[in-house]
Amino acid sequence: MVNAIKGVFVSCDIPMTQFIVNMNNSMPPSQKFIIHCSALTRSTTMAVSFNTTLHQPSLSPSCSIKLYSGLKPQSASFLASGYQNLNKEFYGRVHKSLQSGTGKASRSRVKMMPIGTPRVPYRNREEGTWQWVDIWNALYRERVIFIGQNIDEEFSNQILATMLYLDTLDDSRRIYMYLNGPGGDLTPSLAIYDTMKSLKSPVGTHCVGLAYNLAGFLLAAGEKGHRFAMPLSRIALQSPAGAARGQADDIQNEAKELSRIRDYLFNELAKNTGQPAERVFKDLSRVKRFNAEEAIEYGLIDKIVRPPRIKEDAPRQDESAGLG
Repeated sequence: MVNAIKGVFVSCDIPMTQFIVNMNNSMPPSQKFIIHCSALTRSTTMAVSFNTTLHQPSLSPSCSIKLYSGLKPQSASFLASGYQNLNKEFYGRVHKSLQSGTGKASRSRVKMMPIGTPRVPYRNREEGTWQWVDIWNALYRERVIFIGQNIDEEFSNQILATMLYLDTLDDSRRIYMYLNGPGGDLTPSLAIYDTMKSLKSPVGTHCVGLAYNLAGFLLAAGEKGHRFAMPLSRIALQSPAGAARGQADDIQNEAKELSRIRDYLFNELAKNTGQPAERVFKDLSRVKRFNAEEAIEYGLIDKIVRPPRIKEDAPRQDESAGLG
């Protein structure tokens, strides 16, 4: 039993507006129904005034006890006043307000926007001014080239154009090539390799994740003393593969060309690593995998890049280390 319960909200999923209107007209003012129709949820919420002799119904946690006159909340004594706001005009105003979006929403809409290429502030050394550029543009201006995907013709042409442009700007400064990829197509990768060897600018290589197949050949092709790898880097080398189709003569010619390219790559790798050519041919007849320590022993890299550890009694340096 309850002493006084007024304005209890009950939600129902069926359209019962006309039913409530009829009951509202047939009941005394102390037991009026106030309807709030939501066009968004398409449910009906009604505030009911119960007599003291009624039992309290079981309410869900989502129910709230509020009274409304139009769109404004009223006190609990509002129902006893006999004020009637249940008419078609009121329903129309509520529905129109919700449809047009003028009503205050209970939860703001969140729109997901694509991040795209990050933009970073970059300071022009010659002019001394700051400007916002995309992160790849900023790296290119610092002579940093990142190979982090499969090398195809389009990507290879972009790398070649960047390397040639940086070499024409200043051939005395080093170009830094960061590798983290599975290699790629044979001809585009060879184009990058030959261009690295033909530039006047020295090219340092850094493995920051994995360097498989032809990416491993590019890693070893860097300038001696400036070939680095992270402690958990992985490197894998193997003989180049091809897919020949057609007549027997075509397949035979393709096999000869592939053998010629293999011999060229293995001999170049022997020069870059200091290993005998016979050992390179033997090791790379199957996939040869290296961790960072094994890559140093084989001659693929010169140094493992580890985070600097500053001793407590050592003086701190103001100047930070460069990319090399």
